Amino acid sequence: MRILVVNPNTTEAMTEAIAMTARDYASLGTEVVPLTPLFGADGIDCNFESLLSAVAVMDRVATYDQPYDAVVMAGFGEHGREGLQEITDVPVIDIAEASAHVALMIGRRYSVVTTLDRSIGSIEDRLLTAGLADRCASVRSVGMGTLEFDQSPEAGMAAIIEEARRAVEDDRAEVICLGCGGMAGLDRAITDALGVPVVDPVAAGVRLAEAMVGLGLGTSKVCTYAAPESKTITGWPLSKHLAL
Repeated sequence: MRILVVNPNTTEAMTEAIAMTARDYASLGTEVVPLTPLFGADGIDCNFESLLSAVAVMDRVATYDQPYDAVVMAGFGEHGREGLQEITDVPVIDIAEASAHVALMIGRRYSVVTTLDRSIGSIEDRLLTAGLADRCASVRSVGMGTLEFDQSPEAGMAAIIEEARRAVEDDRAEVICLGCGGMAGLDRAITDALGVPVVDPVAAGVRLAEAMVGLGLGTSKVCTYAAPESKTITGWPLSKHLAL
């Protein structure tokens, strides 16, 4: 089984960190192929950067020239999943939805701890669209951007633990979801600190992708995610027309 794990930003070090977690949790025989977009922002903290990443992720997957069985989008609730589902037949897993689905299997209410305040709205919207918002106790932020967190991991860890503690004590959350692909690999340390289950979104995405492939399921092409109609799309795939 081959799973493409796509980092939506262009920071190679973050792609490697995400890939390390994905491989740690992948089953024996699963090949994890990490992909980095060829254009876009080096960190995603707003709608402009997220929408740009949606095009970049679709471009990167569309130009991957080897067979694959599933795609994991390793941006927490970033734009583009629906478009990617239209251009491929395999399961496409968004890590925000994956972590929430897992959380609901082990607790009544869950909270998400993410990066910046401005990211809260887009995460809430993704969970609402996916039908996963009713049992979300809260979405909390640590007040650090994606790149800040990557550059100051100790400060980031302390901030995550504090917000997770507040989510459990004040919001009655029973499970914590890490709300950024760049937080991959921190789940065990936070569980040790707080004694609460913590869902690593990349791990959840990879494991659910494996389950979908194992069940022989792919994206439905009956209506919503049917392939785009045959049209002339100028300059697509984009990376083939850019001097990168």
